[in-house]
Amino acid sequence: MPAVSPAQVATLDTATAPGVYTPGDHAASNPMRVVVLSPTTFQDVETKQKYRLYGVDACELGQTARLGKQTWPCGVVAVAWLVNATLNKWVVCLPVRTDVAVIVARCATAEMADVAAEMLKAGIAITLPDDPDRRIPIYGQLEHEARNSYRGIWASAFQMPWLYRKSWPNP
Repeated sequence: MPAVSPAQVATLDTATAPGVYTPGDHAASNPMRVVVLSPTTFQDVETKQKYRLYGVDACELGQTARLGKQTWPCGVVAVAWLVNATLNKWVVCLPVRTDVAVIVARCATAEMADVAAEMLKAGIAITLPDDPDRRIPIYGQLEHEARNSYRGIWASAFQMPWLYRKSWPNP
């Protein structure tokens, strides 16, 4: 096939044209206001669509950690951190995949280019152990730095959130 000029690319049916790359359907969300539902999940206040931060986990709302002899509510702290990061701010998310009724996405605000990365830096979040969510190398590095600096949860004894959830009694 002969080379295609830039002017011709604009008129091509990109779905069928050979040799023309088109990105997948991963358009960013419209800017939205959100309400926090959990330490890593929030909901668009207008559309009610739920989003979960890609690649990270955090203490569950009822979960605690122990710093020395003092117990503290690490799940409440994680929710408060996410509320503070998103309250009265426009949030935009780039979907990675959809899990049951929740869009797993990388999200940003005007102050934070990557909300999950900032949670990791602060020691509020933990990288997920599953393979599909370990594809952003900087996430592991940010967690390692927070852990070595004893930031946030890393200053305390705690159970990994996914193990904590497994210990819940079945309803």
